Amino acid sequence: MKSKNKLSTGQQSGFLLTGSIIALSIAFSPYLFYLYEIFPSGPVWETSFFTYESLYYENVLTAAWTYLGKITPLFLLLIWFFTCKHWWYHVILVPATMYTYQIVSTVYDDFYNVQDPMDTNQLIYLAPFFIIILSIVYLIRIKIFDRIYGIDLSELEETDISVVSPISERDRRDLHEFRNEENLQEDYYQKL
Repeated sequence: MKSKNKLSTGQQSGFLLTGSIIALSIAFSPYLFYLYEIFPSGPVWETSFFTYESLYYENVLTAAWTYLGKITPLFLLLIWFFTCKHWWYHVILVPATMYTYQIVSTVYDDFYNVQDPMDTNQLIYLAPFFIIILSIVYLIRIKIFDRIYGIDLSELEETDISVVSPISERDRRDLHEFRNEENLQEDYYQKL
């Protein structure tokens, strides 16, 4: 019995440590964004390890501000994705992919001094990924609702929903049968 308590205590302290690291990371995310202020204002940044020249922005401070303005929300979205316990957490990949694409395109534009930025048509490039993610999320939703409510998917096929008409084919048949029954009732009353 003591081993179970020690195991659960160890798990609890592991969860507590992980949760604390995540909470501190979120709390210090504004400091991550404001790191751009330590970069020099000028087209070249020279250190003993490397030399960085900003070609597109022509200012290292502006380039750092741009990069960190995209890295910070991406960082927060990834934390949210990896810690979310809801069934729809895959949808968080959509804005995370958008920010990743923006980071890659800004770095590419700055390193190669591209005058026609890649960031202008990003929805065209990201649409297939968005469609795949949303399809996966919708399939997960259907399976969850099927498991919770016991919905038989063959019942959905019987509804015969029409895109053009606001009334389904099933309702239209029922209405037609009802009208035919009305005629029968009128005939019955006339015979009386």
